[in-house]
Amino acid sequence: MDPKRLPPGTHQEEFRRRRTRREWRPLEDRSCTDLPWFLLFTVFCVGMGCICSYTIVTGGAARLVFGYDSYGNTCGQRNEPIEGVRLSGLDHRDRQYVFFLDPCNIDIVQRKIKSLALCVSLCPGEEMKTYEDLKTFAMLNGSELCSYELAGHKYPGLPERFDKCPKLPVPPSKALPVFNRCTPVDVSCYAKFAEAVVTFVSDNSVLHRLIAGVMASKEIIIGLCLLALGLSMILMVIIRYISAVLVWILTAMVVLGSLAGTSVLWWLYIDHRLFSNTTAPRVAKETSEEAELDLDKRQALLVYAASATVFTVILLLLMLFMRKRVALTIALFHVAGKVFIHLPLLTLQPFCTFLALLVFWIYWVLVLLFLGTTGNPQQSEETGLTEFRLTGTLQYLTWYHAVGLVWISEFILACQQMTVAGAVVTYYFTRDKNRLPLTPILSSVLRLLRYHLGTVAKGSFIITLVKVPRLVLMYLHNQLKGKENACARCLLKTCICCLWCLEKCLNYLNQNAYAATAINSTSFCTSARDAFVILVENALRVAAINAVGDFVLFLGKVLIVTSTAFAGVLLLNYQRDFAEWLLPLFIVCLFSFLVAHCFLSIFEIVVDVLFLCFAIDTKYNDGTPGKEFYMDKALMEFVESSRRLERVVERGRSRVKEAVVSEGAEMKPMAPGTSSA
Repeated sequence: MDPKRLPPGTHQEEFRRRRTRREWRPLEDRSCTDLPWFLLFTVFCVGMGCICSYTIVTGGAARLVFGYDSYGNTCGQRNEPIEGVRLSGLDHRDRQYVFFLDPCNIDIVQRKIKSLALCVSLCPGEEMKTYEDLKTFAMLNGSELCSYELAGHKYPGLPERFDKCPKLPVPPSKALPVFNRCTPVDVSCYAKFAEAVVTFVSDNSVLHRLIAGVMASKEIIIGLCLLALGLSMILMVIIRYISAVLVWILTAMVVLGSLAGTSVLWWLYIDHRLFSNTTAPRVAKETSEEAELDLDKRQALLVYAASATVFTVILLLLMLFMRKRVALTIALFHVAGKVFIHLPLLTLQPFCTFLALLVFWIYWVLVLLFLGTTGNPQQSEETGLTEFRLTGTLQYLTWYHAVGLVWISEFILACQQMTVAGAVVTYYFTRDKNRLPLTPILSSVLRLLRYHLGTVAKGSFIITLVKVPRLVLMYLHNQLKGKENACARCLLKTCICCLWCLEKCLNYLNQNAYAATAINSTSFCTSARDAFVILVENALRVAAINAVGDFVLFLGKVLIVTSTAFAGVLLLNYQRDFAEWLLPLFIVCLFSFLVAHCFLSIFEIVVDVLFLCFAIDTKYNDGTPGKEFYMDKALMEFVESSRRLERVVERGRSRVKEAVVSEGAEMKPMAPGTSSA
């Protein structure tokens, strides 16, 4: 039949049939996905760059790097006068350093120094106790430490010296390497600020001992951090060999713990009731309040015991019905270990992601600091000092910059998920593992950069839409702490919790959508829909893998942190000179947890992508010629054992059915008029 003469709607039906007959295997011929979102993300990044350019052009970056005085003059440059600000427009080309008259006058709330700042030629390298010392320093070095309108040779006799000269004694200071600020050599005056930041510091001596302990143990700290790194990499490889034993031991411990807790509660209830019955005559003589209290305790124990019993029964039923799913989790862990053996460059993925995030975060912080010194000069009514602040519509630049932090950070993390998914998909759908591409990771990165950046941008934007409101609500909750009523506090916490749960669900769906895109080269929405259908069809398996797998990986993180902490205690115990090794140990534990989380998160992504590939494989293939499985031997054994179990169950059902039919035939009465031969 001529296609042009087909009835209306036939082309759409043919397209749907082709779409449903998708082969679900990595495509060689790909096309760009979600191109408008890639263009939108590019425009957004250009906007982020324009903010940085604006701060540089308007002098905010120069004021941050070179510093500026309290009259709006940038140090080390010729300045233009500022209308309404006295002593502005000075030539400071020979004054390159910022000197604070009272460097220890810190506003802890605003986190800035509340002191008159001047541009000077040289930072005072020695302590100066009198105004004569200030005069001598100005005459010898040409660096005047009092306000510009005061002459250096008249310092000792000027009445303004108490307000416009540095607070005596002037501590020795030296310039910072990059930012040209004169900083006191002895930082003891910052003890109050350190106490506000580090709440457990109660006095100066404790702070000094903690810092000294960290500096003395820096080699041990570096060694322990490397130990945590090595343990994380080793655990990902050996977990394939201990996954079966580990999972079943944990399952048995949970079940036995639930049974033991339920038994103890029932024993306490029975014991309390028997004790009450034996002492009934004595209780009758006691007050009614004590009797009511005893009854309340007995009823509470009964409620606890009944609740524990219901929980235990539900747990046992879940373990009974999900035992096959637990076996699937073990098989997936086993195959994930093989993936890391065949694709060892996966272990470098956390380093690349961390490096990208670190570079972006440094850039973001620098631009944020630039924004803090950008804008129109304004004099403070309280202190009379000149500050640069963004006013009007320019205030929204900070919000734009804040949204950029979330979106671009999520974009980098999503690129990692897409890269790992692409490599794992290539591994799974390659029948002969000895014929894998030379660099599956590099091929996955190139596919991402060439075709799927728009998909990653769209998925990360969806997460941003949920995360930004949650962060805003968290900020409001912290700002209103102690001021809002109980109802408002409960409502805020409920909204924050709901947004957090939604974010976790979207993260999981996005990850599977990236895997579907890596397979079929489809857009984000299409991939998310296809992945969602597959996950819903395997809901029980998904629940088992997430519950058991996440618990096992959490225990892996705990194992790495505790092992590193134990080694740290043994090594730091030899530092007899510094008893305060709590801070070094805390640093080591924090770093080991972050390292373990990064590496085991990669392992978790591999397991999730393997499960999606396995679900697709079992849905569209059955092992017959032309529809051979792609799965690994361990997963094949799981499928065969599941099929054998299903055949046994089906055979038992058929036997029961035949027995019922034959029994019904024997009990059927003979028809009238018939007789035996």
